[in-house]
Amino acid sequence: MKTRMDYGAVAPDAMKAMLGLEKYVHGSGLEVKLYELVKTRASQINGCAYCLDMHTKDARRAGETEQRLYALPAWRETPFYTDRERAALEWTEALTLISTNHVSDELYAEVSKHFTEQELVALTMAIVAINGWNRLAISFRTEPGSYNP
Repeated sequence: MKTRMDYGAVAPDAMKAMLGLEKYVHGSGLEVKLYELVKTRASQINGCAYCLDMHTKDARRAGETEQRLYALPAWRETPFYTDRERAALEWTEALTLISTNHVSDELYAEVSKHFTEQELVALTMAIVAINGWNRLAISFRTEPGSYNP
């Protein structure tokens, strides 16, 4: 698969805007491992090979285990994740697939048990960001395997 374009070089102001969102999320206080799980799960759903390569590498670097990364697509069926992580993964799936399932009041209430309002905004912005990055990498065919942390 050949890369279609270097979108960052073509539209540096758009890249600055995306990186601004990342800066907000990184400074929000969300746990790094949680953030990497969210980014990996959204990338799995969206089928973004570049982002899967990047975020599994970053997750390992942050101390994430192979077992939890391998089991992530089946997180509901394993005991490997905390209640807070489960809430974040459920929120990630709902927002990533929002056109097919929307976001129920019940889910919002459940996630709100594990995240403050400020954390929930940060988590949501993290999901918005990774879905945006997925769409950029998939559309312009960013080459998987080229990322080095």
